Amino acid sequence: MTEKKPFSYKYPHPAVAADLAIFTLHESRLQMLLIQRARDPFKGRWALPGGFVRIHEDLHAAAARELEEETGVAGAYLEQVGAFGAPQRDPRERVISVAFFAIIPSDTIHLRSGGDAAAASWWPVNELPKLAFDHIEILEQARHRLRDKVRRSSIALRFLPPEFTLTELQQVHEAILGQDLDKRNFRKWLGSLPYLRATGRMRRGGQHRPAELYRGIPTAYIDSSATVTGAEYSGSDGASIAQAYQRGYQDAAREMTTAFESTQRELLKRVRPA
Repeated sequence: MTEKKPFSYKYPHPAVAADLAIFTLHESRLQMLLIQRARDPFKGRWALPGGFVRIHEDLHAAAARELEEETGVAGAYLEQVGAFGAPQRDPRERVISVAFFAIIPSDTIHLRSGGDAAAASWWPVNELPKLAFDHIEILEQARHRLRDKVRRSSIALRFLPPEFTLTELQQVHEAILGQDLDKRNFRKWLGSLPYLRATGRMRRGGQHRPAELYRGIPTAYIDSSATVTGAEYSGSDGASIAQAYQRGYQDAAREMTTAFESTQRELLKRVRPA
């Protein structure tokens, strides 16, 4: 009796890769992680971190593995950007890349380089070198997604430690959007957000006046329409915050977008000549 073989297609199978646009905020500037390729193709050229998906590996799992291998960070926020499959995008063979963007607070990073990476370094997003493959296209789509999300969701908090000042939160928005925001209008917009809670503590030190510290309320990430109650989230350790973040969040309420657009109109009025 002839052994029955598993069904397989007669068509050639392309390779699948997971590439990562990894963002952080350092010195009030939006920066991203690049690796310098140690091998051909594009030897010596800078590129996004990434690698091939293993045969029994889920796409998200592959991206998370590559992220941990490149940065030493596990459990960071990951979101799929899209698929890139131009036939000639990789000179070695037919490769389809599924791209993700990741957000890492800068104080959690211990860069590594290995495999086909000669070096790893952070680069300001406005001062990037020429990139290998079609990685500039992946980067631009990732930045577009990030700018869109920061206007209508709580994603900016993922760049910050568990406790932060409103000035630091404004700096995140300005770095991502690439523009200065009016402080008064921005604070007014923040007052409409359901996921911010004052801690009652102040940050003191340096030559600046003491600044009030805030934190995010994880329940507001999960349901953007939920009203903030008097019950505060008590877990302030990094593991609890990370677990709460990983449960996901919904886009912030529609009035947040309206308020932000109002802020932008105010800014345009200030710069538009009379």
